[in-house]
Amino acid sequence: MVDTIKWVGDINGHVELIDQTLLPVEFRIIEIHDVAAMWQAIKTLQVRGAPAIGIAAAFGVVLGLQKINDLAEISVAKQKLTETCVYLASSRPTAVNLFWALERMQRILDDSSIRSVQQLKERLLAETRAIRDEDAAMCRAIGRNGADFIKDGSAVLTHCNAGGLATADYGTALAVMFTAHEQGKKFRVFADETRPLLQGARLTTWELMQAGIDVTLICDNMAGYLMSQGKIDLVITGADRIAANGDTANKIGTYSLAMLAQAHHIPFYIAAPSSTFDTGIATGRDIPIEERDPDEVTRPFGRPIAPDNVKVYNPAFDVTPHQYIRAIITEAGVIHHPNSDTILQVLTR
Repeated sequence: MVDTIKWVGDINGHVELIDQTLLPVEFRIIEIHDVAAMWQAIKTLQVRGAPAIGIAAAFGVVLGLQKINDLAEISVAKQKLTETCVYLASSRPTAVNLFWALERMQRILDDSSIRSVQQLKERLLAETRAIRDEDAAMCRAIGRNGADFIKDGSAVLTHCNAGGLATADYGTALAVMFTAHEQGKKFRVFADETRPLLQGARLTTWELMQAGIDVTLICDNMAGYLMSQGKIDLVITGADRIAANGDTANKIGTYSLAMLAQAHHIPFYIAAPSSTFDTGIATGRDIPIEERDPDEVTRPFGRPIAPDNVKVYNPAFDVTPHQYIRAIITEAGVIHHPNSDTILQVLTR
């Protein structure tokens, strides 16, 4: 596997990431040398997926402090750290891992042992590497904890992309599939194309094919028909933010799949690390939903497919109520029938 995103060099180094806007036509590693370029990479989805966005933001903080002279007053660097975190937080509003990572970086300001700019920079870089490594370990654990849900002969439906491209290593929803595949299980995956930016078609099918997993691409509006034919045994998706009660925000179209799964008595699962839970938000009603450029709908990839000046509504995410989620698969364990109590029982044990 090639790293989706990584730091290269010492505190004066840079970030390398896969430009996901070019896949699967072109595989290109790009270099990010300053915080403005990182903000742009997050906003334009060159790097995407909640965990990967969090890692990117943490790296962006390190980039933001590089131009501060090591001999400057520590207060100058601390002020720059706060400003950089606020700036990066403005890139995308829904994925909570972004804010979780930035808050983690900002907490370093409370470390009284840091007395110089150089010490602060080194501590920030160490923290970014820890965030990246912890996410990789969480991905592997999610895969192990969820693989039992996939049986020999299973047909799995997934939506958007929750694989290695969305994380530091193995993915969340796709980690379950990768692990089941490594265990020798024979199963097939149906991947929704995921309009309007086709992350399922461009990214998920690419990752599964690279792994040698049997995958079939379908249009988003075909899922219900496949369920009615008995061709889907379970649905597994990732998540961008999970409220305290288990209500889950994920790529637009996930809610529809959950309702279809409910109607056809098919288990619907979420796979996500503990960093995706936002226990400060009581329910999904409080999750901010990002609305994106209308051109993504009317001119996908630069090609016009709708009349000029047509009105467009383009929310990037929707929220699935917790009662329609059979279980949430985390690195800490499986949360069956998620609600405020069952979530705390697993995440705090």
